[in-house]
Amino acid sequence: QVQLVESGGGLVQAGGSPRLSCAASGRTFSTNTMGWFRQAPGKEREFVACAGRSSGGIEYAESVKGRFTISRDNSKNTVYLQMNNLKPEDTAVYYCAASTGTWPRVRVRASDYDYWGQGTQVTVSS
Repeated sequence: QVQLVESGGGLVQAGGSPRLSCAASGRTFSTNTMGWFRQAPGKEREFVACAGRSSGGIEYAESVKGRFTISRDNSKNTVYLQMNNLKPEDTAVYYCAASTGTWPRVRVRASDYDYWGQGTQVTVSS
C-alpha cells in the first residue's frame, strides 16, 4: 500500500503562485507514475499533470500548460505542483495520485491510478 498526503492548498489571490506537495509513504518503490488531478464543485475530476519516475515522462492538461509545473523528488518520495498565474477557474480540490504503471501507458485517465490522497482545497479569489 501507498499513502499520499497533500499539502500547500488554501486561499490564493488571482495571479498567485502556490506550490502543492504530495508526500508518499509505504511501498513507494512501486510509485512509477505520479499525477495531479482536480475537481471543481459540480464538475468531474480532471487530469492536471503527471510525471513518470524518470525525467522524460511529463504531461500537462492544456488548461494549465505554461502555468503549472510538476516535479518529483524520488529521494524524498515527494511530488510537487508549482502553480503560477492562478485564475479563479483553477479553484478546485487538488488530488495527488500514484500508479504502479509506467508512463506513457499511465497518463491522463484517473482509473489508471492506484492510490489517491485526500485532496487539498485551492480557492482562487478574483
